[in-house]
Amino acid sequence: MRTFGKIVVIGAGVLALAACGEKQNTAAPAQSSGAAPASASSSAPAAPKGKECTADDVKTTGKFGEAPTITIPDDCDPPKKLITKDLEPGTGEGAKSGANLKMNYSLVTWSNKKKLDSSFDRGEPFDLTLGAGMVIQGWDQGLEGIKQGARRLLIIPPDLGYGQGGRGIAPNETLVFVTDAVSVPTDKG
Repeated sequence: MRTFGKIVVIGAGVLALAACGEKQNTAAPAQSSGAAPASASSSAPAAPKGKECTADDVKTTGKFGEAPTITIPDDCDPPKKLITKDLEPGTGEGAKSGANLKMNYSLVTWSNKKKLDSSFDRGEPFDLTLGAGMVIQGWDQGLEGIKQGARRLLIIPPDLGYGQGGRGIAPNETLVFVTDAVSVPTDKG
């Protein structure tokens, strides 16, 4: 397993995501810190509400660069497909596969509606190469086209996140991120 340096173990487990892709989910080692998984104690899935949530149903506060709050509704079901919505548009060229991005993020898990991780809290953006499999598929797909200075909501279904769970994420968990594109390189070169 890669060494994640000073990143908080839960942050590394949630976002660094190396060795946690869909293909390798069962091979990923458990957290080594001894910390209890944050959402592993979730009870049985809630009864379906009959309406699938949209990006507009999830409420967020805060502007680019500020730690957001994310409020997940009680009156609809988590979406089954990846949902993205730019909350602030950003400028310049959109990120393409292979771009080295610097992102801030906050993560709330759908089942318990609690913040699980936030780079804003650590004061240190997260570096990744888009499309390189360094992060969950929902990030690789959901951050395509993001522009410098953009704030984007990502609602990631389990099949593009952690599937059967791991690294503090409950099985079949829907993940809700607010991401800020701190650095998106231009495609010159």
